Amino acid sequence: MIDETRSFSYFRGSKEPTFVTRTELEAAKLFDYYRIAWDYEPRTFVLEQDEHGNIIEAFTPDFYLPDLDLFIEVTEMKQSLVTVKNRKVRKLREKYPDIRIKLLYRKDFLRLAQKYGL
Repeated sequence: MIDETRSFSYFRGSKEPTFVTRTELEAAKLFDYYRIAWDYEPRTFVLEQDEHGNIIEAFTPDFYLPDLDLFIEVTEMKQSLVTVKNRKVRKLREKYPDIRIKLLYRKDFLRLAQKYGL
């Protein structure tokens, strides 16, 4: 977990977020900078169940942007190593076609953070 306590102006969740990665923290800072309302890990999607209804695979995207009705998954991994996340995003889109989700890479947030001095 990332140990950085700060107040977020545009956080819309009910419980203060505890980020797992530095990239998640940078994404939250970026959303606040741009005044984008956000929530952290508000929903888990079941991707696969066995014949008894037991959950085999699930996916909890990192962020939800309620004003855009968009889920965001961020990753610190190199783009070439994100096979698992890409597969989960693809499965989510197939199983929940009305859910909008975007996978963003650490480099995307680093560029924006450097550009705006975050």
